[in-house]
Amino acid sequence: MNDTASTSRLGWIDDFLSHLKQRRVLAVLFALVLLTLIIAVLPVPFVLPSGAALRYAVLGGMAGFLATTLGALPAILLRGIPQKLEDGMLGFAAGMMLAASAFSLLLPGIEAGTALLGSRFGGATLVVGGMLAGVVLMLGLDAFTPHQHAGAGPFGPGHVRCSRLWLFVFAIALHNLPEGMAIGVSFAQADLHVGVPLTSAIALQDIPEGLAVALAARAAGLSVSRSVLLSAASGLLEPLGAWLGVMISSGFAWAYPAGLGLAAGAMIFVVSHEVIPETHRNGHQTLATVGLMIGFAVMLILDTSLG
Repeated sequence: MNDTASTSRLGWIDDFLSHLKQRRVLAVLFALVLLTLIIAVLPVPFVLPSGAALRYAVLGGMAGFLATTLGALPAILLRGIPQKLEDGMLGFAAGMMLAASAFSLLLPGIEAGTALLGSRFGGATLVVGGMLAGVVLMLGLDAFTPHQHAGAGPFGPGHVRCSRLWLFVFAIALHNLPEGMAIGVSFAQADLHVGVPLTSAIALQDIPEGLAVALAARAAGLSVSRSVLLSAASGLLEPLGAWLGVMISSGFAWAYPAGLGLAAGAMIFVVSHEVIPETHRNGHQTLATVGLMIGFAVMLILDTSLG
């Protein structure tokens, strides 16, 4: 039995090294981004985020978890919903995420960067650098984590050695973690005008997302209780991500605007790479696009009202 486990581990390591060799440039960029995040966190033991910032971040992450759980509950009674309705709901969620990235992450990030550097060009450049780091972070996680996209099959090193359930779990993790990080970064300065609209948007779009995850788990053959619990448990990544986000953004002055850019880049990547293709896969792209526009408009109103 030990020989079998050892062989399996060696096989996974071989798969991972093969992935690295095939994606050398991405692997180097991914490592640089991870190193930068580690450097950003180093001063945190000496310059802790304010108690209010940490409290707001964790509460915001918990709001995302509770919204995901609330969305999952109807799956107890529903075996499925019309694909058209699901695509429209996910389009709505995508619109809210895009608007939240623009209004609650990028614009406050540019404002903070401008105040820090004394130049709008410098502030925008700092935020764009963070955006690029967020995209590289998500590309690296997507390339080097085994997971499965709905309708597109499994990806990542060692995916043949993982069960379908674990591939599904990893895919959810890749989706929810950046949302939690965005919440944490938005509260890093304990600024409710930045954090509340973003958290509200993410929590609202987590409701249809939680239902979609639970129904997808049921379609994959899981029992009702396991499907709902899996969807709810996926929401726990949001308070974890929120904690990471507030830590990353609290050590250096530049880390706050750059962190807002990173969170925006990660969220926009998820929307473009995952959510929109999924909503267009079944021929309901018009409804999904209308849903996206409605979600964008709702977030614009939220940001104007709460920001």
